[in-house]
Amino acid sequence: MVLDVAPLLRGEVKKIDIDYMLSPEQIDSVSFDDAHVVGVLTDNSGYMRLKLQATLPYHGSCARCLAPVDGVFSLDFERTVTTEGTIDEERLEELEDEYVVIDGHELSVDDTLCEELALSFPFRLLCSESCEGLCPKCGKPRSEGDCGCSTKEINPHFAILANFLTTMMKKTKNNININDKGCIHFLRRCNYGSTKEKSF
Repeated sequence: MVLDVAPLLRGEVKKIDIDYMLSPEQIDSVSFDDAHVVGVLTDNSGYMRLKLQATLPYHGSCARCLAPVDGVFSLDFERTVTTEGTIDEERLEELEDEYVVIDGHELSVDDTLCEELALSFPFRLLCSESCEGLCPKCGKPRSEGDCGCSTKEINPHFAILANFLTTMMKKTKNNININDKGCIHFLRRCNYGSTKEKSF
């Protein structure tokens, strides 16, 4: 939106109300509806201040369980408004997060506002903070209840040893618990003839 600020510059008004729809840039894995932007541009004895609030409806998926996630993201945007030539270009680049510049008698902040929306939008979406994600074996959302998959996991560093112990169990018919602690206990017994704590 291009805002005509001539009445403000001429002193005819002290503020200009702002209300319009903005089409934001789309990002990967998330779609946006148009953002509703409302705010005001005020002039206080030559000090001009722009205050905007953008509300942006979005549609995406949960980063943990892939469930659809819909919501509204809100952003407050404030800048001091200055006219061309008031601040030199080099200084203006350093203060780009604080100032916007009027071009003649027109002011447009759409590009800056879209950039702020993109930078401030959450890096990932969640259906809820307590989402437990998907079962890594069957892919069922854990929020839907127990899927029946085994939750026992063997440390990959002990995978070969676990296979060896399974074979030994079949031969000796000993009831050895195959887990990290059991593997270490068995190694200590075989290699050192004792179950006392020794370091590997």
